[in-house]
Amino acid sequence: MTILICLAAAAASLPSREILVTASLAPVAAAKAPASATVFDADSIEALGVPFATDLLRLAPGVAVSTSGGPGAQAQVRIRGAEANHTLLFVDGIDFDDVAADDQARFETFSADGLGRIEVVRGPQSALWGSEALGGVITLATPDPVGPIRLTGSAEYGGLDLGRASGTFVSGGAGGGLTATAAYSRADGIDTLGGGRGDRDGFENFTASLKGIVRPQPGGEIGVVGRYIRHDNDYDGTDANFQRADTADASRAETWAMRGWARIGSDTTDPAADGLSLTLEGQHLSSVNRNRTADVPVNDSAGRRTRIGAIAAYRTEIAGTMQRLDGRIEREDENFRSRDRQFGGGGDQQLTRGRTAFVAEWRGDWAGRLVTDLAVRHDDFNRFRDATTVRAHAIVPLHGPLAAIGGYGEGIAQPGFAELFGFAANSGFVGNPRLLPERSRGYEAGLRYAGATASAEVTAFSNRLRDEIVYSGLANFQYTYVNAPGTSRRRGIEVSSDWRPLPRLRLNGSYTLLDAREPRLDGESRTPQEVRRPRHSASLSGDYRAGYLTLGGSLAYVGRRRDIDFDVFTPVRLDDYLLAGARISYAVNRNIELFARVQNAFDSNYQDVVGYATPGRTVHAGLRLRTGS
Repeated sequence: MTILICLAAAAASLPSREILVTASLAPVAAAKAPASATVFDADSIEALGVPFATDLLRLAPGVAVSTSGGPGAQAQVRIRGAEANHTLLFVDGIDFDDVAADDQARFETFSADGLGRIEVVRGPQSALWGSEALGGVITLATPDPVGPIRLTGSAEYGGLDLGRASGTFVSGGAGGGLTATAAYSRADGIDTLGGGRGDRDGFENFTASLKGIVRPQPGGEIGVVGRYIRHDNDYDGTDANFQRADTADASRAETWAMRGWARIGSDTTDPAADGLSLTLEGQHLSSVNRNRTADVPVNDSAGRRTRIGAIAAYRTEIAGTMQRLDGRIEREDENFRSRDRQFGGGGDQQLTRGRTAFVAEWRGDWAGRLVTDLAVRHDDFNRFRDATTVRAHAIVPLHGPLAAIGGYGEGIAQPGFAELFGFAANSGFVGNPRLLPERSRGYEAGLRYAGATASAEVTAFSNRLRDEIVYSGLANFQYTYVNAPGTSRRRGIEVSSDWRPLPRLRLNGSYTLLDAREPRLDGESRTPQEVRRPRHSASLSGDYRAGYLTLGGSLAYVGRRRDIDFDVFTPVRLDDYLLAGARISYAVNRNIELFARVQNAFDSNYQDVVGYATPGRTVHAGLRLRTGS
């Protein structure tokens, strides 16, 4: 771990030429981004070659990933010690937090195949993006349809009978273009709970997306994007005594989503563009989650979210300063449905809710002496008290590429439908319609270096969460949700770096020190640590290209952390572990590439969730074909 920390600190989060699309309402250069962020670009994603987006998110500072078993099993992401449902996920601009899963993103369903970019913005961001953005915002994006026609396909097979196949088609130019991606993966998996004596819990995933953009005139753009995901996974649940058991439980999650937009006026994708622009946007997401034991249906839930909005942006220069003002209005309506398949439908329900939001962001670049960013958002909820959130950040240049950064942000998370109204009759969930939204306040301050071949950032942060929604036990083995008293505290230090010592070599490092604590209850001598948040975590990754050879590798260190054994409701300590991965590829010619990779190269024996085994070392090999430029 010491080696990782030293490399992360001495290397140098983002190169200055990088453009971030989620740190502000409009794209902004990374060196002047108002919040701490990390980017995985297409080259990094290709060089590492991992199957899931969560395999890459493990490498981002401040991010903790917990998986309940082998590949395809439930995965949760926590940013800066926040809760698992406090991460807002966008995929090609579509809000993918699942209405049918209490607004928690189903991270295990997102394949890394077909992605061209991942952004992680840390800290409360509700002033820009609304509910669930307490810990931060993650954006997944398919490649932009630019450049000449090109077609890429790959196939891989390896340990755990993991098979993958994917294809990407891109065709475009200055007047627009089209991107189509499709990816399929499956694995027999591992015996999660049976210690090698039970059945293997596998998964199957199919993902397809289509993105089209037309630019009829300078600054004008019309676009549409659609995405479909089907994810099946086996898992071990509980027996009649509510104890972990080697069961034949399985689930299927299906999601359909699309988004369309039209812009006139100046080019808002260009941070230096002057003038006025207007963008109209609409998106829709539908999701269905079906649970069964063997071939017997148990229950299912379905959700729909429809959102329409408009953004007006104005940029101008005044006395040598750049001023930008963005205003946004959006309307969102959600529908939730749950069905009991075992007990006559006694718990069936259909519910709706909606909100209207007003957002304003003012960004100023004061002749290179100071950069300020202020955002205010008001959410008018039809089932809760209205909420207003703010975010204020500043960047002060110190000397050359070195700058001081600091800011304040607020976040909210509205209760999910199941938390408010319960679930199916046999589930044990009893709703609490009196719940309040969770609220968070966060501060950060640090130093940022953005050089030509190296960049680095050191940030200290402190977040406080109140009105946290937690479980509360009831009679007859049932439970409900309540707003917990007191305040949860999350504070720490992040170090992130990017270094290019050679034109074809990139190194990235990170280290996070986190202190995440729950409110102290009566009789407790000290505040307990939050579960599944390591105090220490670090990563090191890199890629190198030399002629026909491409190398990629990563190390992810996860420190000791606290968990709860729900079989006996007692706290336990999970050991630290180190995950190593590597990939090597060789281009036989310009159209054919052979590759091999290893995952968990050190064969670490670890658990992310108490009682659930994870895979050991696996080796994989494959073939990649490409045509065009």
